[in-house]
Amino acid sequence: MRPCSIAAVISLALATGALAADEGFVSLFNGKSASGWKTNTGKAVPADNVQADGLNPHKAGGYLVVHEKPRGDFILEFEYKLSKGCNSGVFVRVGDLKEPVTTGIEVAIDDTTGRGRHDSGAFYDLVAPRVNAQKPQGEWNLMSIAAKGPIIEIVLNGESVNRINLDEWTEKGQRPDGSTHKFTGVTVKALPRSGFLGFQDHGADCWYRKVQIKDL
Repeated sequence: MRPCSIAAVISLALATGALAADEGFVSLFNGKSASGWKTNTGKAVPADNVQADGLNPHKAGGYLVVHEKPRGDFILEFEYKLSKGCNSGVFVRVGDLKEPVTTGIEVAIDDTTGRGRHDSGAFYDLVAPRVNAQKPQGEWNLMSIAAKGPIIEIVLNGESVNRINLDEWTEKGQRPDGSTHKFTGVTVKALPRSGFLGFQDHGADCWYRKVQIKDL
């Protein structure tokens, strides 16, 4: 029998409510302040970016709002809501906060309905999601990102939508199937296996709440 993936286990846990009850999870955002968070420029997150709906990275003063503690293997869970036309994303294992795009992995979060490599649930410009399980703009979504060694998996609203094995990405600017991606100077396999996680400001309001993590 083929062993269950991390994503399959998360999907089952979300469906039964077991994940939120797991005592191994630690809250990263208390909903009242940006304690423990900073921008990728190293500055404090302004108090105005902690809003009634959650942590909003837009106009916080950096490309990312990041948690202060680097993480390696983990399960990250959070809820998010997008404004109309919003383009955002979640970065994990960022090795250099001055160069997050080329030293980390981005999970795309956008106000779109497609299932391309830039749509919600994609590993940005690398792997398209199997399905776009995102709810319409203005509604809350629940996402889990599980990273263990070379495997990163995404569950969106209880549905396993994407998976990447970093060890298969051995050539700069090239996918395992030989097609090319935009990161021509990056060997994905060589990206850090530990680093910072953060939420992207790409020019529009979005909100993140109930952010919690379990180290594996």
